[in-house]
Amino acid sequence: MKIFAPVYPVEGLVRARNCASGVAQLPRAEGSLNSRGSFRAHGVAAVCVAAVSMPSRNAHSGPSRAGEARGDQMTKTPGASGAENPVADPRDYVQDGLILIGCSHSGRELVPECIELALANRHGLVTGATGTGKTVTLQVLAEGFSAAGVPVFAADIKGDLSGIAVKGDPSPKLVARAEEIGLKRYGNTSFPTAFWDIFGVDGHPVRATVQEMGPLLLSRLMELTEPQEGVLNIAFRWAQDEREAGDERMSILDLKDLRSVIDEMGKRAASLRSKYGHVATSTVGVIQRRLLVLEEQATDKFFGEPALDIMDFLKVDADGHGVVNVLAAEKLMDTPRLYATFLLWLLTELFEKLPEVGDLEKPKLVFLFDEAHLLFNDAPKAVLEQVERVTRLIRSKGVGVYYVTQSPGDVPDRVSAQLGNRIQHALRAFTPKEQKAIRAAAQTFRPNPEIDTERAIQELKVGEALVSLLHDKGEPSMVQRTLIRPPMSRVGPITAEERKNLIAKDKANLEKYGQSLTRESAYERLQSRNTVGGQIKERLSKFSNLFGLKR
Repeated sequence: MKIFAPVYPVEGLVRARNCASGVAQLPRAEGSLNSRGSFRAHGVAAVCVAAVSMPSRNAHSGPSRAGEARGDQMTKTPGASGAENPVADPRDYVQDGLILIGCSHSGRELVPECIELALANRHGLVTGATGTGKTVTLQVLAEGFSAAGVPVFAADIKGDLSGIAVKGDPSPKLVARAEEIGLKRYGNTSFPTAFWDIFGVDGHPVRATVQEMGPLLLSRLMELTEPQEGVLNIAFRWAQDEREAGDERMSILDLKDLRSVIDEMGKRAASLRSKYGHVATSTVGVIQRRLLVLEEQATDKFFGEPALDIMDFLKVDADGHGVVNVLAAEKLMDTPRLYATFLLWLLTELFEKLPEVGDLEKPKLVFLFDEAHLLFNDAPKAVLEQVERVTRLIRSKGVGVYYVTQSPGDVPDRVSAQLGNRIQHALRAFTPKEQKAIRAAAQTFRPNPEIDTERAIQELKVGEALVSLLHDKGEPSMVQRTLIRPPMSRVGPITAEERKNLIAKDKANLEKYGQSLTRESAYERLQSRNTVGGQIKERLSKFSNLFGLKR
């Protein structure tokens, strides 16, 4: 039976990627796949090596690994050859530290293109025009990392990525692509998925406190000028000083708290000036109006408690597969600043809370950031510096970040320089500016003497991409024209009923985040202060502070 599986139990490391001497020659059978990856196969089959005749796994006496782990999902599915195939295990494409992305050609031979898990935290960039296959490539990446036991976070802009949660269908197009690149054991399965939604409709609610967001990101969300951002910084600092002075209830948890703090600062502007600087009444009014706009956009649903525990994105299921965390972002895209600000906050939280781990055998989390240009559009210098710093340093926390956008030029050079694994789908050029952008995109790849990269970018078909991936000690491979492998999960969105059932089955997150919490914070505290009794207590408190007493 012909299957996609390795047959060379070679001791040590076999290097056969784009080296100066060409592709290394391995002993292979008729019609085999020549490897361009690096494989360590200590007597064990390494994926992405050959499609050859060998006994099926099911010929063994015991149950297969896939059958033990995924039982009910291992139904018979027509394989690429047209015959019934009982195996649909995504780990067929993830072995020996490699994830199969697709296959290129070297002459008449098929050559696997694989991401090395040990280098996956060196980040990546997926680009291409609308309709060229970027979303399916994201799905393939998410499937591969999940199968390797790496949790994934991905923003689902159009709803299509939700299909990863259910078993796909062996459509003729997908089966044809599998056959075209030699996947003789291609089948369909689902992947463990958790759905999240800032608005709490299409997934578990995602919340953060205003304090956690901080004045820098909040200023960008509110589109404040530099003087207005200064007043917002004063508000955070004043509330912090109040907490440190003993009033622990002066926490800024939601927009209601922030509105109260800003209003109180306006009333106390004269007494606060000597310590914090001038607080203009007009600036207070502008910030209050911007807060009102956020509330009208339902952004207030994001701020509050229980706040998201970032460790809940780092889960694996009982079978060792990484959970794919899908953020429902269709409605969120109506407020693109909130989308970009939330994802930057999430990256910052990961960076600040995860410990230093150095280089691991595989990442602890992979972060797929779709529509990444929204992060950089009109971003102030401080925000761009934060993005560049987090992208550069989060690698040592075991996190890989993959930016997804239409053109490589959407990503600033300082950030783009950190992105080692690159997948470029087709771009179209109808104007001189677009032709210049394609020329610039071609120059980001390591040249391949057999490929006119600039021309190939314009000729790529749907589901085809130019690929350059890091290998060996971190050097990029020569660019290869690659057919992306077909997903094993559903291509397209799940139904509302399917989503509802999957969310209900995720009991741990449902119990933890399903209901919002309300506790006394700055809003209630300031309301209490402004009563007659509260004002008396405030004066007594100031008197007590003279003697170093707590409130």
